[in-house]
Amino acid sequence: MAGSAIFPLDSGSVFSYNNSMMDSQSYEKTIEALTLISRAITSDQYLEDILRLIVLVTAEVMNSQVCSLWLLDEKTQSLTIRATQSINKEYLKKRSLKVGEGVVGHVARHNKPYLCENVLEDPLFKEKTLARKMGLVSLMSVPMSVRERVIGVINCYTSVPHRFTETEQNLFTTLANQAALAIFNTELMVQSQVIREELETRKKVEKAKDILIRRRKMSGEEAYRWIQKRAMDTRKSMGEVAEAVILSDEI
Repeated sequence: MAGSAIFPLDSGSVFSYNNSMMDSQSYEKTIEALTLISRAITSDQYLEDILRLIVLVTAEVMNSQVCSLWLLDEKTQSLTIRATQSINKEYLKKRSLKVGEGVVGHVARHNKPYLCENVLEDPLFKEKTLARKMGLVSLMSVPMSVRERVIGVINCYTSVPHRFTETEQNLFTTLANQAALAIFNTELMVQSQVIREELETRKKVEKAKDILIRRRKMSGEEAYRWIQKRAMDTRKSMGEVAEAVILSDEI
């Protein structure tokens, strides 16, 4: 394939860069961005840090005035803005859209990119007043998907009219997919940690119950209720109360 270079990504996808449409500086920024986001896939960073990294590197690569990232809550079927590199106070306000509502909701529902040369003239775009104040003109909105499951949407805006090229669409989609993997992996690690902590708490509570049954001649139900009430009265977790019971038995 003349005039192009193909690079395998950590996710297993392949992105083709047209060298005639990308100068060397943009190319280097692209590789750096993909590398940073790929590293986040296996990192133990907090989710908020990863979201901030994604919008910063995406805005840099896409030469975007504003880049915003929305995450999907599957229970409520709504998307909430979670990260942006913009410092505009109005844009930083917490906002949400239902799936199917506005450009972001449309992209989430159909799992396909949406391009808009002028947001002020687009019937789907809902934040026209804010866009007018900030001088936002063109928009590319892309789903963040993992195995065809949409977990969010990422947007990039320009301050001048711009027709996004196929190369830019491919690049942004690749960044979005890498971002989705990083976010998905982080959420899995958080869930695993929560499960581990819950199991550890259960073990402590069971051990504390046995101690109370032995020392205070309580039934299993009475011991559990004692730990529960103690936790409520002292505003501590049941795990903390159970740990205190265990430590007192070792004295």
